[in-house]
Amino acid sequence: MGHCHGRTMEVETANQESSWLPLILEIVKCMDKDNQDVNQELSKLKSRLQETREKILAMPEIESSPGEQQEQLRSMRDQVETKTQLLQKYKGLCVFDSSTVQKDQ
Repeated sequence: MGHCHGRTMEVETANQESSWLPLILEIVKCMDKDNQDVNQELSKLKSRLQETREKILAMPEIESSPGEQQEQLRSMRDQVETKTQLLQKYKGLCVFDSSTVQKDQ
C-alpha cells in the first residue's frame, strides 16, 4: 500500500473503533421491533460516547486554541521549509570528490 505500517494500522483501528453506524443501526432495529434490547444498545452507545470523550481529552494539544494550533503549524512549516532549503544547498555542494576517494585495501 505504501503506507507507514504502524501508522496505517493505528488509523485503520481508529476507523473501526469510531464507526458509529453499526451501533446506531442496532438501536433503530430494536426500536422498530419494539424490542427490550433497546436499553442495552443505548447503554452501549453511551459507553462508546464516553470512550470517545476520553480519547479526545487525551489528545495532545487539545487544550490549545485553534489560533495557537495554527501558529504552531505555521512555525513547523517554516522549519520544514528552512531545513529543505539547507538540504538542497548542501546537496549542491561537492563535499567529497568520488575520484579522490580511495577504497580500503
